[in-house]
Amino acid sequence: MSEYQNIFTAVQVRGHPETGVPLPPGDSKRWGTPFFEYWIGKIGIAQIGPIYLGTLGFFSLVFGAIAVSIIGLNMLASVGWDPIQFIRQLFWLGLEPPPAKYGLTILAPLNEGGWWQITGFFLTLSILLWWARMYVRARQLELGTHVAWAFASAIFLFLSLGFIRPLMMGSWAEAVPFGIFPHLDWTTAFSIRYGNLYYNPFHALSIAFLYGSALLFAMHAGTVLSVGRYGGDRELEQITDRGTASERGALFWRWTMGWNATMESIHRWAWWFAVLTPLTGAIGILLTGTVVDNWYLWGMKHGIVAPLPDVFPGVVDPSIAGAAQ
Repeated sequence: MSEYQNIFTAVQVRGHPETGVPLPPGDSKRWGTPFFEYWIGKIGIAQIGPIYLGTLGFFSLVFGAIAVSIIGLNMLASVGWDPIQFIRQLFWLGLEPPPAKYGLTILAPLNEGGWWQITGFFLTLSILLWWARMYVRARQLELGTHVAWAFASAIFLFLSLGFIRPLMMGSWAEAVPFGIFPHLDWTTAFSIRYGNLYYNPFHALSIAFLYGSALLFAMHAGTVLSVGRYGGDRELEQITDRGTASERGALFWRWTMGWNATMESIHRWAWWFAVLTPLTGAIGILLTGTVVDNWYLWGMKHGIVAPLPDVFPGVVDPSIAGAAQ
């Protein structure tokens, strides 16, 4: 049994290519001839293709490509159209939203945030179309819509950062820039401006669900891999006809964790933890600057944060004096 003592399955089982269940009448055809890739088989099913895109998926990719192209061309223009500098500075390049002076102007001058607005429009359209594709495919193939609603939770966070909160604040300047380090810089400045986001209770909940979902996924993955030699990876069969893999896994959880987890219940736990991560994070973002101006002062007011030590008696911190929250 030594060949099974690995993180990845040592044996790749291959049969005839699986083309999927019959599609409903009126659907587009799947395209591409399926083939097998050895290295892909190391981390999952080795078969690649055929792919179903459909009308919604096609337009989603088109609008997404437009958004990415606008971001890329603006970044390239910012380094004088020098491809070497583009590659060298890619992590630092960004596409910024309009400055505060334009408020909620429908379309600011292109070089002062207008391109950011156009990009946001196409990117949002692309994401929403892809969500619609996921939902429609699930319904037409008689699946549950759990994946679509999980994606919707992430979309809510995306829209909260770049659309809903800027509307509530009355300025596109509150939105997040496109870019890697500019995005991180925005996050740091956002936290500092509003008194340290770590004292935002919804941020704390989001982190708790993030770590919790990572732990649940790791525990579930570890359990299934551990009983792989007994067929634990064939979870559908284990659900409908519980075998030794499921029995051993449940026994291990009960002995080590103190409570049972079934092949089905662990997925519900993980789904809820993962969905609540962006959902609570979005709520925390929407409350920042609209309901609470300073999370540190809010935390002191509600007994969450210990006040600073009185190093200089009689000297009042100007950030605390006369604070409304």
